[in-house]
Amino acid sequence: MNRKIKLIWEFRGEEAEQTAEHHKIHLTEFALKEHLELTETGIEKIDVFHWIAFLLVHEREVFKVRDVIKPVRAEVEE
Repeated sequence: MNRKIKLIWEFRGEEAEQTAEHHKIHLTEFALKEHLELTETGIEKIDVFHWIAFLLVHEREVFKVRDVIKPVRAEVEE
């Protein structure tokens, strides 16, 4: 259970980049407040009108985080 899981929130539209950047701030605050082992957050451009914000967590912390802040989807990080 040492896998890293990328929890993802998606944003679309003309303001998607700014919204993702703002959401990243809240994800960082949440990770610090909850004392998560990993606190890596970020944003990624899918296309001009589609951005994601993400929080990287250990697999053992996924349910704790998922139930509170409800990501849209998750991916296993290699």
